[in-house]
Amino acid sequence: MKLDRVIAVRNDKTIYRDGDRCIKVFNADYSKADVLNEALNQARIEETGLNIPKVIEVTTIDGKWAIVTEFIEGKTLSQLMAEDEDRKDEYLEMLVDLQLQVHSKTCPHLHKLKDKMNRKICLTEIDATTRYDLHTRLESMPKHNKVCHGDFNPSNIIITEDGTPYIIDWAHATQGNASADAARTYLLFWLKGDINGAKKYLELFCEKSNTAMQYVQKWMPIVAASQSVKGNEKEREFLLSWVNVVDYE
Repeated sequence: MKLDRVIAVRNDKTIYRDGDRCIKVFNADYSKADVLNEALNQARIEETGLNIPKVIEVTTIDGKWAIVTEFIEGKTLSQLMAEDEDRKDEYLEMLVDLQLQVHSKTCPHLHKLKDKMNRKICLTEIDATTRYDLHTRLESMPKHNKVCHGDFNPSNIIITEDGTPYIIDWAHATQGNASADAARTYLLFWLKGDINGAKKYLELFCEKSNTAMQYVQKWMPIVAASQSVKGNEKEREFLLSWVNVVDYE
């Protein structure tokens, strides 16, 4: 395996291309269990028939864990949006259609979204009273078993030259309520500073899925709290500012 062509560098991993393979190499201190879980998630999602890169192997390189998958040649949806602002609405529509495809699938062996969120809320620095309120609100939300990506945003969609979309990065996949997944995508647009994109995305999602906007908004404090345990200080501050938002216009 050649590790001389870097595609992307993240806080805890480096992604390389070697011919028709994509090699994600994790830092030495990255949890083995998390690497294996990510590969397992991806293998399970393959079985749903969604268009995703197939897992080829899980291995170690110089003592570091790595996941090897198919390399998908193309541009991310976020690159296409940046290159052609006039087509942004069209690309947002494509994003929502793809997300609804994901939500149309079930995968009984994935972790449950509510369990994961409850665990994450326990890890936050939020005061005990607010945590109790968040846990209560989470438990009161309807239980669903739809596939949820957990990090569904334009940079995780690759469009090949012939227009075929592939969805990547299944590390956060769970089964649960689709509106929680939509709330996460909405907050990701906000984190990128694209407030107009966030608004348009949410309107499109609610229209196409026949979901009340207020219902997705009810998830936002819960999702923001569970996401606040990772990321940098600025992101954490932003997410925590959503936690106490109970009523929406």
